[in-house]
Amino acid sequence: MSSQKRSERAVTPMSEDVSGWYNDVVTRAELADRGPAKGTMVIRPYGYAIWELLQRQLDDRFKATGHVNAYFPLFIPESYLRREAEHVEGFAPELAVVTHAGGEELAEPLVVRPTSETIVGEMYAKWISSYRDLPILINLWNSVVRWELRPRMFLRTTEFLWQEGHTAHADEADAMAETLRMFDVYDEFARNVAAIPMVRGEKTPGERFAGAVRTFTIEGMMRDGKALQSGTSHYLGTNFARAFDITYQDRENELQHCHTTSWGLSARMIGATILAHGDDRGLVLPPRLAPHQVVVVPIGRGDQLDATTAEAQRLAAALRERDVRVLVDTRDQSPGFKFNDWELKGVPFRVELGPRDLEAGVAVLAQRVGDEDEDGRARKHPVPLAELAAGMPARLDAYHDALVARAQAFRDAHTAVVDDLDAFTAQVAHGFAVALHCGDPACEARIQETTRATPRCIPSEGDEESGPCVSCGGASAYGRRVVFARAY
Repeated sequence: MSSQKRSERAVTPMSEDVSGWYNDVVTRAELADRGPAKGTMVIRPYGYAIWELLQRQLDDRFKATGHVNAYFPLFIPESYLRREAEHVEGFAPELAVVTHAGGEELAEPLVVRPTSETIVGEMYAKWISSYRDLPILINLWNSVVRWELRPRMFLRTTEFLWQEGHTAHADEADAMAETLRMFDVYDEFARNVAAIPMVRGEKTPGERFAGAVRTFTIEGMMRDGKALQSGTSHYLGTNFARAFDITYQDRENELQHCHTTSWGLSARMIGATILAHGDDRGLVLPPRLAPHQVVVVPIGRGDQLDATTAEAQRLAAALRERDVRVLVDTRDQSPGFKFNDWELKGVPFRVELGPRDLEAGVAVLAQRVGDEDEDGRARKHPVPLAELAAGMPARLDAYHDALVARAQAFRDAHTAVVDDLDAFTAQVAHGFAVALHCGDPACEARIQETTRATPRCIPSEGDEESGPCVSCGGASAYGRRVVFARAY
């Protein structure tokens, strides 16, 4: 198929084929493309601009909570992973291992970083000697490699961008406070930046991070009713401290093991944003992650186009003074092409400015979702040019709030409390099932085998309740119901 035909092909309707829709949106909206090596992707400028906005706003939150950034090597001696038995067992199937370099076989194979707990642990053991050295609060921005059998761009790729925080503390109380602090940061970021209201809670023992004592997660509902794990925070206890001899002298000169944490959020959040907000016409970007919050399209020919373009540039300058990210689209394409292109790319607001609008002192404003006509197309409203720039920050905030409410309403409509396996099976086919569970990993495995659903979390909020497990009938384990769903 030629590139021209690919560009003209309509996006596969989400209602017909979510996977096809997702692939169309990622490629046609120019977010990413498949890399030449299986499971890799090339993040294109528009997609990378979203990552930069995500990174900048998350990094600000980390630094506001006392964290600093560092960098650790990509290659890790294989023996490091073997020091923490549960950790190596959990990651073994996903590892990429270098055995030869410089034309020779290596004395010890090197693992390409799947996560950095082990190499961080090795360095913390060198850096920490006294209680005065604690806590250490470090974050890394890097990429990691996990060999994926069924890759999907932004959701599961062999190499992906992320951040991983690694901290060391004097005791359990301080480490747990850190674990929950970063858990809260992720939840707030998801709602207030990505406009995704999350289900927040703790993973069951069978779903914990390999080597963790406790794992906390935020789980978003996508528009096909599936869950997407969007950020996790782990209390590692002294597991890695014992494996790597991370110790300190306390105030009584007694030798103690540190308590450590790790926490991470990846470019998967871009996938979550696509799947939580998109529709049959393409992306729907929340304003705080949109590379262009407003696109201005000047319309006309010859001198008329010169005049509307000049006014569009004046409007853009006024918007930038109010910290609005704006683009004036001066491409040599028809207005209709531009409207459809920016709709596909999810720009929150589009401004059309033609000769008659200029004469009347107005611009025509359309928003991507939330104000559609009977055909599902965005309504257009004339807005005085003199008022448009000043009012845009409030419009963007209102648009963000509307996306949060829209996602919340969708999640509520696709979540149900269930008490028997038949109702459970029917519910997880299109949403979240909230059920009592015995907590046995073997029971979880049977549920997954028969329904393709897994326990996403034990919710942080909810009424205390006990009774028989929805699957095996055994006594429930957690004092409250568990959220189950099919997941990406």
